[in-house]
Amino acid sequence: MIKKIAFSCTLVSFALTSLMSSASATTQTRTADKPNIVVVMTDEHNFRTLGAYRKLMSKEQGQMWGPKVVETPNIDWLAENGAIATSFYSAAPVCTPSRGAFFSGMYPQNNQAVQNNQPLRKDAITFAHKLKEQGYATGYIGKWHLDGAAKPLWAPKDNFGFDDNKYMYNRGHWKQFVDTKTGSKISAVNSKGKPTYSVKGADSSSFSTDYQFSKVNNFIDEHRDQPFLMVLSLSDPHGPDTVRAPYDTMYEDIEFKRPRTQLVNPKNAPAWAKPSGGNSKVPNMTNYYGMVKLIDDSMARLYAELRHENLLDKTIIIFTSDHGDLKGEHGRQNKGNPFEGSARIPFLVYYPSKIPANTVLTQAFTTVDFQQTLLGLAGINKSGNEEGRDASPLLTQAKGADKQWHDIAFMRAASKTGEGWLTAITDRYKLIYNPEGEPWLFDLEKDPDELINFYTKPEYKEQIRFMATEMKNYAIKRNDIFLLDNEHMTKQVNAAIAGK
Repeated sequence: MIKKIAFSCTLVSFALTSLMSSASATTQTRTADKPNIVVVMTDEHNFRTLGAYRKLMSKEQGQMWGPKVVETPNIDWLAENGAIATSFYSAAPVCTPSRGAFFSGMYPQNNQAVQNNQPLRKDAITFAHKLKEQGYATGYIGKWHLDGAAKPLWAPKDNFGFDDNKYMYNRGHWKQFVDTKTGSKISAVNSKGKPTYSVKGADSSSFSTDYQFSKVNNFIDEHRDQPFLMVLSLSDPHGPDTVRAPYDTMYEDIEFKRPRTQLVNPKNAPAWAKPSGGNSKVPNMTNYYGMVKLIDDSMARLYAELRHENLLDKTIIIFTSDHGDLKGEHGRQNKGNPFEGSARIPFLVYYPSKIPANTVLTQAFTTVDFQQTLLGLAGINKSGNEEGRDASPLLTQAKGADKQWHDIAFMRAASKTGEGWLTAITDRYKLIYNPEGEPWLFDLEKDPDELINFYTKPEYKEQIRFMATEMKNYAIKRNDIFLLDNEHMTKQVNAAIAGK
């Protein structure tokens, strides 16, 4: 349920003036009818580092690394003036498969980008293709990670509808860029001239986040008189957890705390996410916070550019990520499992003419639903290959939308082998089946730490039956071999459906 908390020569001269006025009026009409779109995607971003999410959580959940936090007023502005989704998940919480679902609207097993460095199928239709058909200028800046193993690979040949992709690169978490006569390049190199992740010497012009936001503003300036789509895909706050001065020292005096779940007993942990050796130290969040703060400050630059061009209220702005980062939660780092810190990601959207301020979207949906939702917001027909759903009626609070929405979504492991965990999610429950071991059911309302398995408790039998039935239907409809070809998981799901 959506909760509301809280754009002769005299004749020749006259003709030219009329023609220019007519062209200007046409441009204004076209821009008014078609909202501009800016999507900012971060990489490996824990949602607890954003104030808009902490505001909706208990202190013990929002302050996972202690009471001193990174403040993000500019990102939070999107929620205050638009919507925030509290149950948005990665379709597969690793870079490539999550992004593949995000851009194609297809599940990883069907778009072929099932794990890192697997290319997106060539015939995939992205939201950029559809917007381009409608006269949009389309641009992409930053990490792509859907063109195989090449690294960095500037301006991939297959641009998937993003016409201006000169600042797109396939892989890597590079920290410094510079312009050259032939395009952009990585300015940090080793003694052999090979590009590195070094941050030494980086400044407010060359550091990746600053550099890429500047290119976004240039794109907006260039295309201000026509509708445009810009995707900015930042490589932070992903490792190697480095950031330029002064952001590298802003949080160095904080005494970070151990996450509540860090020292979980391996015997009590699920088979799909045992604590990793060496992850018992208290995480040092100094540079992670610094990266998030720089991103937040850079969002203010984006808003200022849109205001300068009188486009802010004519632009859909979306802030999201590809997956999370556990940062010590459950004795693990990074991502790759269905725990909240790994799989739940930020989703904030501003569209003042359609989305009421302070809208909170609680229903579960994933990156596979992004394409159809964005096209729905823009009033554009779907591409035809989407397997996701259109959540735009929920965002705009269309009458009856919450009753029509089927509140269940699905996540899967990033695996090429045909074996991996499979998860069904609602706004409250998370049901996980795995090729090995017992099934798990989390009740996020009673156990937000995700430490208790409610699967065998009798009072949850009907909830499990519902979710297991939905998972089986999904697997058949979307050809998910994780379930269809795994005898162990199939037997468990069928037993749950039968109420055993």
